[in-house]
Amino acid sequence: MGSKKTSKATKPAKPAKVAAAKVSTAKPAPAKPAKPESRLAMVRRARKINRELAEVFPYAHPELDFRNPFELLVATVLSAQTTDLRVNQTTPALFAKYPTPEDLAAAVPEEVEELIRPTGFFRAKTKSIMGLAAALRDDFGGEVPGRLEDLVKLPGVGRKTAFVVLGNAFGVPGITVDTHFMRLVRRWKWTEQEDPVKIEAEIAEIFPKSEWTMLSHRVIFHGRRICHARKPACGACPITHLCPSYGEGETDPEKARKLLKYEMGGFPGQRLDPPPGYPGRPAPPLGASG
Repeated sequence: MGSKKTSKATKPAKPAKVAAAKVSTAKPAPAKPAKPESRLAMVRRARKINRELAEVFPYAHPELDFRNPFELLVATVLSAQTTDLRVNQTTPALFAKYPTPEDLAAAVPEEVEELIRPTGFFRAKTKSIMGLAAALRDDFGGEVPGRLEDLVKLPGVGRKTAFVVLGNAFGVPGITVDTHFMRLVRRWKWTEQEDPVKIEAEIAEIFPKSEWTMLSHRVIFHGRRICHARKPACGACPITHLCPSYGEGETDPEKARKLLKYEMGGFPGQRLDPPPGYPGRPAPPLGASG
């Protein structure tokens, strides 16, 4: 018998090594924070916002009706804690009865209070406007002075009121830091200040003096019509590409358009007697619907 050739036994295959997945315990690299905006870039952006607002609101103007510096001064004092519309609806009767500082200074306080009652805080406002009228009569020959240092000495007149009068009655450049202006310049990251005087100083460094008065009008117009305090109409805003706070308000275009006010929303403005070129409807007189 021939011997059987024994074949080599086939070695079982070694089990494949399963490479253990490396689980990284390293934390993911944090996203790089946005590069802080340089001072130069902010100034350029701010000035571009001003230029674009000039195109949106070429008719920007003071929204108080007035025919002379005295009327503007009194109307501005009355505008505290109320709307320009309510002041404009109230002053025609006031100025018809007391057209000059001498007339108002000699008035019966209770009669003045009754005339300006719709503006609110009428007792304190009566004291202020009669006091400033007496000061104009006694210290300035019945004329409104055209200097900041003189205006702020008058009862009820601060820097904001003084700059409204200087800029719009005398052509002296000034920055009007009202609530709208304060809100928007902080949203646009032009300043982080909260004190009006400090805000005024910082904004004055960004823009040439010749722009101060119209810049104030444009910013305030934008704040009243589009960039509201509680719900900005971001989706209908023409300067979103320049705004670092885009998204704080309604971004849907259709919903945002419904938030627009005054002529932007098809409604009457605040002035009963708006200047030429104003594209909206005049406001109605006191007691009328409009």
